[in-house]
Amino acid sequence: MDHDAFAELHRRYARAVLGLALRRLGDRGRAEDAAQETFASMWRSARRYDRGRGPGAPWLYTIARNAVVDSLRRSPEPPADVPDSPSGEQGPEDRAEAAWAAWRVHRALETLPAAEREVIELAYWSGLSQSEVAGFLGVPLGTVKTRTRSALSRLASEIGEELG
Repeated sequence: MDHDAFAELHRRYARAVLGLALRRLGDRGRAEDAAQETFASMWRSARRYDRGRGPGAPWLYTIARNAVVDSLRRSPEPPADVPDSPSGEQGPEDRAEAAWAAWRVHRALETLPAAEREVIELAYWSGLSQSEVAGFLGVPLGTVKTRTRSALSRLASEIGEELG
């Protein structure tokens, strides 16, 4: 891989990769390690990349997702410290309701076509704008908007059916 091309890829996608890792790992240090491993893996496997199989952004996104999963396997979250005083956080009932809602959303996400799910994950889990998602995936902005609108409509229908 050309050093200048690699530098351009890093400049263009480092923020998105770090955002994805941070959202999934919840720890900045671990997220930075996963982002670094993403680009190191990409550098090591650049010769195997086949342009005929599609744009490089989805390939990079797959490498990033694998680096996050590997990070989770290597070092699970450390145990939390016991607080000295009661917290003002939600009680068990509120947490159970929030967990139930999160489960319903994740279940509904699994029903989406892969292209729509990918757009939603990048936008909501990685915090990317629609323009950034378009650049990351190498697709037109209009495609991202259409996929987002369709995905949100499907999610609303899916979650509504579970409640009804």
